[in-house]
Amino acid sequence: MPTRRRRTLFRVRRTGVVAAVLVAAVAGSPGSTQAQQNIADPVRSVRPVADAGGGLPAGWSVTGRGAVRQLVWQADRPVPLSDSGVAFYSGDRLLGRPAGSPDGRTFRLTLGTAPLGGRPDLRARTGERRLDIAGSGSGRPAAPAGPGERPGLSATPPTRLPVNAVDPGRPGSYRTATGDYKLPSVRLPGLAERVEMHAVVVAPTNAPGHRPLVLFLHGRHATCYTGRGRDTSGDWPCRAGARPIPSYRGYVTDQRLLASQGYVTVSIAANGVNGQDYAAEDGGAQARSSLVRQHLARWADWTAHPASAPPIVRRTALADLSRVLLVGHSRGGEGVNRAAMDSLYGAPADQDGYHGPVRWHIRGTVLIGPTVFGQNPTPDVPSATILPGCDGDVSDLQGEMYVDATRGVSGGAALHSAVYMVGADHNFFNSQWTPGQAEAPAEDDFWSGDTPDRVCSPGTATRLTARQQQAAGATYIAAAARLFVAGDDRVRPLLDGTGRRAPSAGPARVLTHAVGGRRTPAFLPDGDVTVAGGRLCDEVTEVVSAACLGSGRSGVSPHFASWAPSREPGRRAVALRWTAAGSPAVVRSASPVRLTGSRELALRLIVPPDSGDTRFDIGLTDTSGRRAVLGRVRLHGLPGTGRTASYWGQEVRLPLTAAVRAGVDLRRVRSLSVVPRTGSGQAWLVDSWGWRAGTPAVRAAALARVDIGRTTVAEGDSGVRTYHVPVRVSGHGGGTVRLFVADPETGRTTAREVTVRPGGPTPVVPVEVRGNTRYGYDVSHDVFVKAVHGTVAGAYRGGVTARDDDPVPVVEVTPAAAEATEGGNLTWRVSLSAAADVEISAEVVVLPVTSGTELSTTDVDSRWLARYSAEGPLPSRPLSRLRGLSLYADVPPGRTGTEITVPIAADTLTEPAETVRLRLELYDERTGTRRDGPEFTGTVHDPA
Repeated sequence: MPTRRRRTLFRVRRTGVVAAVLVAAVAGSPGSTQAQQNIADPVRSVRPVADAGGGLPAGWSVTGRGAVRQLVWQADRPVPLSDSGVAFYSGDRLLGRPAGSPDGRTFRLTLGTAPLGGRPDLRARTGERRLDIAGSGSGRPAAPAGPGERPGLSATPPTRLPVNAVDPGRPGSYRTATGDYKLPSVRLPGLAERVEMHAVVVAPTNAPGHRPLVLFLHGRHATCYTGRGRDTSGDWPCRAGARPIPSYRGYVTDQRLLASQGYVTVSIAANGVNGQDYAAEDGGAQARSSLVRQHLARWADWTAHPASAPPIVRRTALADLSRVLLVGHSRGGEGVNRAAMDSLYGAPADQDGYHGPVRWHIRGTVLIGPTVFGQNPTPDVPSATILPGCDGDVSDLQGEMYVDATRGVSGGAALHSAVYMVGADHNFFNSQWTPGQAEAPAEDDFWSGDTPDRVCSPGTATRLTARQQQAAGATYIAAAARLFVAGDDRVRPLLDGTGRRAPSAGPARVLTHAVGGRRTPAFLPDGDVTVAGGRLCDEVTEVVSAACLGSGRSGVSPHFASWAPSREPGRRAVALRWTAAGSPAVVRSASPVRLTGSRELALRLIVPPDSGDTRFDIGLTDTSGRRAVLGRVRLHGLPGTGRTASYWGQEVRLPLTAAVRAGVDLRRVRSLSVVPRTGSGQAWLVDSWGWRAGTPAVRAAALARVDIGRTTVAEGDSGVRTYHVPVRVSGHGGGTVRLFVADPETGRTTAREVTVRPGGPTPVVPVEVRGNTRYGYDVSHDVFVKAVHGTVAGAYRGGVTARDDDPVPVVEVTPAAAEATEGGNLTWRVSLSAAADVEISAEVVVLPVTSGTELSTTDVDSRWLARYSAEGPLPSRPLSRLRGLSLYADVPPGRTGTEITVPIAADTLTEPAETVRLRLELYDERTGTRRDGPEFTGTVHDPA
């Protein structure tokens, strides 16, 4: 009788795509049904040994067949909430993001027909933390110290950057006041419970006139705590005896700095979203956007009618809603990005939780370690994205897509900056998530475990302390406010890749790059280019030989972050590899590149982590063959290990004066040459741009908005029916998007580019649903959308879900050998009323007997006992008292029965008849409840 993690008897909604496909809708851990847990202790797989037949590790199994075949992992207790959610890996290869169950322990990823391989090295991770092995700190090994390095220290960084002309981290002169407001809670679509309207305000008391408003939104964290030990939960609302974790109060230091400089600031609570977003298709982005705009609407009311405002708002400066900056941390970053989008291009009414007028103007966003599951930034709202170099939660630093995914989508005037902060973790930007500062239990999200990381473990030369990280974070938030809202171009060099530092950021090593602003496109690998001396590589692909970062490489690149498709056309870089200095790589554009008006050529180049001095000569050639070497650039690799995302593009610039002197026609540039001047190495060219100083005014373009909906239909008993995926086009203007359609059997996606326009033809995506009469899982036919040009993507994921409408087979237990003598077996037959397309599983629970003598641990075979309980037989005790006994009755797909067998040990003692009393426990995943199944007994006698 196999023994594994708990599986469910009842239907689950199939929301995954297949192995090797990153499903963007993150399930993470549930909220309202999640039990309390100790956040300091790692969860792990349930105790039973691996299924020998499947060759899978403990706690893992494959169930179902065909389109409903799933990879399932169950933890021994609910998995704590995180922003990145749970992901399945085979070694370092991402399989996908599973759908969570209401119990918080069971996670399912649909495989379809995709093979797992012989003995896959399966791993469940959240960020960099491995979940399925107790005490494990990472899914990847920490890299050893390099030559000449002391263990625990990174490579020596290059010379510190020059100091910027102004330091935005210096406090201003205004006095401030702090206070909370609490308004009636609101209902948001898709969430069963109401969401709180609670916030903390920090604002100047003596600032003249109406002041800019900065709104903060925290990320996905545990929602409730009891104050007893380190227990937290993801409940909403909090259970009796527990109180909400005040995550919204975690940015008060940032708020005080901004308020002293004249900004009205408010940080809003979102526990009600965090506790319920596990079932949201977009991970809760639309709900968070609705919540942000609900608060902005209240501020607009209070500005128009000050007497109606809460006391803390009346005591402080009036807010100017025409100058708003949104700051979001983790999933809060994705939420404020969506709020900026929804404010410009309205969301579908049935998905949105705010239906009033837009009485505000969002001037920019700051996104701290953000998620971007749909890779759908708002192109015409300036942004600064902080990428923590030691982020253990959103560890792929996918927030880079708030920069890269804006290229070519709109006019390109909005500046989009990435701020790479070496040594910063995910949590410490919020003091309520920081040990020693938080009211509730908190932890460092970069989990070192038993293997310290030489870059990111506390105490290493590169790792920032919490106070250092918070000071640096506040400085760069203030820089974004000063540039995007106040229009002070003197702080731009801190954000746009110019290479300046702010003294208020302390010892933090911060690097930046950007797109937009006054840049003009030069050589973009995504465009119509050819390469000699290097290769065009695919950023997201299943083909290892075509990938920018192939297998076996330690670490990842934020630029190559994957999302839903198995392969994504239109995302490329130029990969360089050389064994001798002077081997040129030439990127040639099919159409002449125009660089007139630019002062410098900017390039974003990646070199491997911890690589030393790497030099390149950069040259341009025009269509007439005139060539000029602009100069030489030097780069040092960022500190990195196998657990960091350190393959990051550093911005370098060279003046175009050499090209002008050489007579190169900057109106008609044909090619870019990159010539290594070091002996050997590797690099990747992300893109290149013409650059000049300044920050242009930004006006949002008239863009079309595309939202993918989901239709749920009954499977039916026979035949094939065709349905269409709901695609909605709104907004203004027209443009192109790329649609990705996933095969539910294989999970591979096919892509096509389509033109959309409000009022025009709607893209048609047909789906065929085949009926049957066998119980199984729901089958999800998934479709994804991404903006290409002249568009934005709101609800980026949807499709048609074929709901299984067949009855659950009835489970019966009959004795096959319910009486046995010592040395024999007790056996029962578990039968189903009908075969199913998925595995039917039930836990076997041992109950105390009501009379007579109970079968004990010394009465059963010791090897059986060790396998199913990992406990020894001594001291002898009734089987019902075993804490770790884990038995399951599993009926494979297509079968109608299995057997439960308990082998009995033989001894020489004279004993009375002994009885074991068992019961099947059935779990209904639709309701998250368990119910008692059939009860049965067996009796053991001494030999005659």
